[in-house]
Amino acid sequence: MIFYYSGCGNSRWVAEQLAARLGEEMRFIPDLQREGMATYEITQGESIGFVFPVYSWAAPQLVTDFIGQVKWTGKASYVWMACTCGDEMGMTHKTFRKTLGKAGLDLQGVFCLQMPNTYLCMPGFKLDDKKLEDEKLARAAEKLPQMAESIRQHKAVQDLIVGTLPRLKSYVIQPSFVRFATDKKYHVTDGCTGCGLCERKCPLHNIKIKDGHPQWQGNCTQCMACYHHCPQNAIQFASYTRGKGQYYFGKGK
Repeated sequence: MIFYYSGCGNSRWVAEQLAARLGEEMRFIPDLQREGMATYEITQGESIGFVFPVYSWAAPQLVTDFIGQVKWTGKASYVWMACTCGDEMGMTHKTFRKTLGKAGLDLQGVFCLQMPNTYLCMPGFKLDDKKLEDEKLARAAEKLPQMAESIRQHKAVQDLIVGTLPRLKSYVIQPSFVRFATDKKYHVTDGCTGCGLCERKCPLHNIKIKDGHPQWQGNCTQCMACYHHCPQNAIQFASYTRGKGQYYFGKGK
């Protein structure tokens, strides 16, 4: 089984590729949370995988919450994670291992893939140029077959891209990101047509169209799916996203 979360599609694509190569079923974590899944019974010989983007050098809070809320029964033959990041993962593997350990799951395989940047809600953060975007996607596609084979063989892999000052980023900066992540600074320009695509693309169902415009409901994980999918580029976050462009997996194909 592969449990996955994705906002702009990078991690969804990775999960799809691995699921196809491994013959595994995929389950979308926000859907399972809405359904109130309380228990997951691991069948004999089953491997469990988690695929997700790195948010501020850690797994998204909704992913760690999900793991802690579910009662995992039975013993997996192999537990693995595959994270996607724009540049680096920091100590994501360490913090995620601890989360799994509390749930009785032993992390054995760690994989990391660089994918095009999506987070733009702070000064200095920007999208990759088209050349770098294409290079990241090509490297990821080249890497996936070996990843799948390592998972199939239940190898104890530590495929890491920790970057510089990983402890500072994952243990000091990241908790502040969780505390101050908010949707209060999202707004729309006059270009908004009220099409509702942002409402449909939000993985947490955090957007409602009222009076012809989106309204955020206070349950945001900062995936930026609403911003990147807006056909008019009318959604903005304060002034930080102005003129920065848009990306989601498959855009422009």
